[in-house]
Amino acid sequence: MGGNTSAHALQQMGFDHLFQSFIHGENWVGFVVFLVLLIMSVMSWFYIVRNFLTNAMIRSRMDGVIRKFWDTPSAQEAVRFMEQQPKSEPFSKIALDCASAAAHHQRHEGSRLVEALNRSEFIDRALRQAVARESMRLETGLTLLATVGSAAPFVGLLGTVWGIYHALIGIGASGQASIDAVAGPVGEALIMTAIGLAVAIPAVLAYNFYVRANRVTYARFDEFAHDLHDFFATGSRVESSPAAAMPGARPAAAPAPAAKK
Repeated sequence: MGGNTSAHALQQMGFDHLFQSFIHGENWVGFVVFLVLLIMSVMSWFYIVRNFLTNAMIRSRMDGVIRKFWDTPSAQEAVRFMEQQPKSEPFSKIALDCASAAAHHQRHEGSRLVEALNRSEFIDRALRQAVARESMRLETGLTLLATVGSAAPFVGLLGTVWGIYHALIGIGASGQASIDAVAGPVGEALIMTAIGLAVAIPAVLAYNFYVRANRVTYARFDEFAHDLHDFFATGSRVESSPAAAMPGARPAAAPAPAAKK
């Protein structure tokens, strides 16, 4: 009899008993905690997958986009190539903002704009804004991943505390500390702890991975932006730039008339 009782009690420590308590409204606090963890998990996995696809696209295209820009014989053709790139491709957007700034400054020669900012300063300002914008786009979802990674264990702990409290209530109601009285609530508490960790661990790992991946991409942003600044501000590219030494790359031709000083 004792063995049968213990086996029955252990069966109450599984997910079936947890969901039954949700359905019958016996554990509404646990249900709220479970729902919050479920929402956190769905949101974190959405950004994990989204950022993975975004980073994979950028990494697969960035060398080709940069090389094609510098290999194009004229600035007009290079700009047209950049305009054909997907909207989610950041290097083309940085180059287009730089070319637009150079052309805008050229069109307003003799105005107060040119008197206030010379060509180099105006292009530098546009590049800083473009790099900052594209960097912010890469960071989409990272705050949520960090929040889930840090908060999910504590949300699960709340479910654990409530499960233990529920077990103590069961002991008081039955008048004895039998395994039948505490097995179900204790099982719910352990499951909530496990769910909280299962939600938090992928979010933490993904956050650290994407922070590192973004750091490498930021360095390429800065490198490309410096080359663009030299090209559109002076009409020639600095040959000592690491990007200029890429196999197959050659100095770009002089800028289009709209981009000249």
